[in-house]
Amino acid sequence: MPNWDIMSKDELEKQYSPSQWSHRMSADEVVNSHVTSIKAGTEKARSICQTLLDVPYGQGEDEKLDVYMPDISSSPKCPLLIYIHGGYWQFLSKQESGFMAVSLVPKGIAVVAVDYSIAPKGNMDLMVSQVQESVVSIIQQYSHISGLYLCGHSAGAHLAAMILSADWSKYSITPEIKGALLVSGIYDIVPIVSTSVNGPLKMTEEVALRNSPLHLVQQLKGSASTDVVIAVAEHDSPEFRRQSKDYFKVLKSMGIRVTFEDVPNTDHFDIMEKFVDSDYCLTQLLLKMMGKD
Repeated sequence: MPNWDIMSKDELEKQYSPSQWSHRMSADEVVNSHVTSIKAGTEKARSICQTLLDVPYGQGEDEKLDVYMPDISSSPKCPLLIYIHGGYWQFLSKQESGFMAVSLVPKGIAVVAVDYSIAPKGNMDLMVSQVQESVVSIIQQYSHISGLYLCGHSAGAHLAAMILSADWSKYSITPEIKGALLVSGIYDIVPIVSTSVNGPLKMTEEVALRNSPLHLVQQLKGSASTDVVIAVAEHDSPEFRRQSKDYFKVLKSMGIRVTFEDVPNTDHFDIMEKFVDSDYCLTQLLLKMMGKD
């Protein structure tokens, strides 16, 4: 497969259009189906879980999170998973992002869905700083956490990886992140600059470079004790699959405890939708990571 920088404009556009690669349905259908699915999952989570909605983690209008709480009456300390939604940094919100709570909260895990200022309102530097600040706020607000974990999908996996690469010296606290599950992510966002995805983002190459986890691996030394799982769908695009493999190899070379999961018979979208099922392989992997299997 050719390097992205020698691809034609049309081929690069296709490689970074995940909906073009679904084996289940057309591009428009798979996106609409995804939104319907995660909305339904979030509605179910809100009907069965104790929730704290629109909790501020900063001063900004979009700097809010939703908390899905387990019953902690018998065991006051619980693991907490922060979920960062995808949508190419310009779609979706926490309103559709509570679906993982359906399978995790009954196992005694708190789930937090984080909002951030998507483009065009927010730019990449802002989004990255917002998700990092959300982690600091969660640690400060919730002292009953027995372990902090991250999960992100697509653009959310990029933002979760940027949390792992954060320079915490500018904050009053250094989070101890026990584990991270990065699903169908993009870890070098420089190719995005040359696609239509960049329209609302308006990134320069300089902005993309400083916000690309693949170019910030030296900052991962503080994450040596974090268990990282990089998961990719069988029917993700070749470029998305390459990016996941490249990030995995770099983390491994840095001595990070990292594993690679190639999830069969999934595309870029249902690889996340299936988290409502407690028997799904990635749900089981998360539960094992948290000692809840």
